[in-house]
Amino acid sequence: MTTIRAAGGVVWRPAGADAVEVCLVHRPRYGDWTLPKGKLEPGEHPLLAAAREVAEEADAQAAPQVRLPSVRYRSEGLPKVVDYWSMRAVGTGGFQPDTEVDDVRWLAVDDAVKLVSYPHDMEVLAAFAALPPVTAALMLIRHGHAGKRLAWPGPDTGRPLDARGWSEAHALAPLIGLIRPARLLSASPRRCVQTLDPTAALLDLPIEVCGDLDEPRAGQQSDECVLAAAARLAALAAAGEPAALCSQGKVIPGALERLAGRCGDYVTGKGGGWLLAFAGDRLVAADRL
Repeated sequence: MTTIRAAGGVVWRPAGADAVEVCLVHRPRYGDWTLPKGKLEPGEHPLLAAAREVAEEADAQAAPQVRLPSVRYRSEGLPKVVDYWSMRAVGTGGFQPDTEVDDVRWLAVDDAVKLVSYPHDMEVLAAFAALPPVTAALMLIRHGHAGKRLAWPGPDTGRPLDARGWSEAHALAPLIGLIRPARLLSASPRRCVQTLDPTAALLDLPIEVCGDLDEPRAGQQSDECVLAAAARLAALAAAGEPAALCSQGKVIPGALERLAGRCGDYVTGKGGGWLLAFAGDRLVAADRL
C-alpha cells in the first residue's frame, strides 16, 4: 500500500527576552488550525520539502534545527507520515496563494497547543517545548564517493570525486543551504573540498581547508584526530554561527560520540551527513540526513 509522505515544521521566532512564538496556519477547507506542512514532490528530500512548505503556507523562510517526532495517521484511506523539524524563522517570503491556507498566526507555545485542531500537533508542539534553546546549527558531511583508493595512482589526498560523488555533492548543496551557513570548512583531501564545491558556488562562500577534520596520517593516533574535530565543532557552535563541514569516515563517528557524551551509531556513508543542533557548545541533537 502506498504511503503518503509529507513534511513540515514548528517554526519559531523570538518574542521577548526568553520567550518564543510559533506559527500555525488555518485551512478553510477543513476548518482547522495546524502546523504548516505538505506533501513531498517526487524525489524531494523531506527536509527540503519541510522548508518549502513552510515558505509556501506560512510565508516564512526558516532554517531547520532539530528533528521532531514524526506523525502517522490515515488520509483519504491511505497511511500518511509527516516528518517535522523545529525551524528558526530567518525571514519572510514564499507564500503561494493557491495553497489551502487563508490565515497565519504567531502564538506562544501554550496558546498554540490550545488552538491546534489535532492531538498529534499537540504532541509535536510538546516535543518542541521540551527542547533546550538551540543557539547554533551545523551540518557535518562525509565526502562523496571517490573511486577506489588502490586504483588511484597518486597520493590519496589528491583522489578526486567520481561521477557518483559529484552527483552526491550537488544533491547536498541545497540541503546545506537550508541552515544559511556563514562558513564552509573542509578536511584537506581533494575529495572533501570538492564535496563542498557546489555549495560554495550556490552560496558564494569560500571553502576553508581545516586540518582538524582530517583522518589520521601515518604515525598519528586516531584519538588525536577525533579530539581535534570535536573541538572544532564545539568552537564553531559556541560562536553561534551556522557552518557546514566536510570530513572523513574515520573521524566523524568518534567526534560525534565525544560531543554527544555517549556511544551511538554515527557511522556515516559517503555523501551522507548530519544536521547538528547545539546549545552553546553542547550537542543537543544529531539528525542523520
